[in-house]
Amino acid sequence: MSLSNGRPYLAIPGPSVIPDVVLQAMHRASPNIYEGELHELTHSLIPDLKSVAMTDHNAAIYIGNGHAAWEAALSNVIGPGDTVLVLATGRFGLGWGEIATGLGAAVEVIDCGVQSPIDLARAEERLAADTAGHIKAVLAVHVDTSTSVKSDIAGLRGVLDRTGHPALLMADCIASLGCDRFEMDAWGVDVMVAACQKGLMTPAGISFVFFNDKADAVQSARVSRYWDWRPRTDPAVYYQYFAGTAPTHHLYGLRAALDLIKAEGLDAVFARHAKLAQTVWAAIDVWGSDGPMSLNVPTPENRSHAVTSIAMGSPVGQDLREWTETKCGLTLGIGLGREPEEAYFRIGHMGHVSGHMIMGALGTIDAGLKALNIAHGRGALEAASEVISSA
Repeated sequence: MSLSNGRPYLAIPGPSVIPDVVLQAMHRASPNIYEGELHELTHSLIPDLKSVAMTDHNAAIYIGNGHAAWEAALSNVIGPGDTVLVLATGRFGLGWGEIATGLGAAVEVIDCGVQSPIDLARAEERLAADTAGHIKAVLAVHVDTSTSVKSDIAGLRGVLDRTGHPALLMADCIASLGCDRFEMDAWGVDVMVAACQKGLMTPAGISFVFFNDKADAVQSARVSRYWDWRPRTDPAVYYQYFAGTAPTHHLYGLRAALDLIKAEGLDAVFARHAKLAQTVWAAIDVWGSDGPMSLNVPTPENRSHAVTSIAMGSPVGQDLREWTETKCGLTLGIGLGREPEEAYFRIGHMGHVSGHMIMGALGTIDAGLKALNIAHGRGALEAASEVISSA
């Protein structure tokens, strides 16, 4: 007998839970791509995407995942031999740097570990030493999905300003957009990349590059016609939005998802994610009081509100994930990029997620700890419900 029969719950940190209204919007015949409704819908997406990113600048849509957005952003502003500084707090910061290496850039990495945010002092020391301005771009991940570390992007802009360094500030918000507060213009970000499958609650397949005039002014002469962001943001004809056929059904789904965000209100979206994250943390603190479980990021202000990474020890992290999925239909995230991978798991609490869903996930984890005889503190669900009750 299995209790997993019924609607499964995908609690990984992306792709996130897809709202029914998004699925329904996508469940339709293909539209006319040459005129009419699809064109108007696409035009309507741009200001709402900018609103979520908190920018008055440019938004380009690409057909591809977050890795595509990484390459699109870099292709527009760097060329072979340019120097890029990567400030890594996990697998995804390193991954963006690998894309830059593949484009011929000289990549320097300041590895800040997997439990702490970007070390602004080390960044400032390196940028201050670059008096000739060889570093063309600084790459930073706002929330690294592999570690759940959240970094101070506004503080990084302060570092660039204090040192008078001209490098572009480029931020990855793939995990954080629409979950953790991010303010592109107010924080002085020149280029930001995101994707649709996490806080924007749309099936994976489209991604976004937001950029300001400073970034556009240094566009690389080597950018290909496909990656070039200019036609995508100022198209003479409709197909230039996508350098070809539009991702039609994704656009309908994204329109429905953005409508959900507008209806809830962006501040309310941020507040909901913060409260759900605190609920998860409360339970883990109790479980870890008498067992091997612990939050990967020790300091609350450095933790993401979209995803939580948990250390368990090997192999019980993997054992717990297997139990929750096979016995109760709850899929938790793997310990992506961690060593050993089976010693960690992650809980995604991003996008279309409610209090009862999080409490259900925590209850399932609690049952798994008991079923597997994994040592843990008692009263985690009580602690979590106290957080929910205070909302």
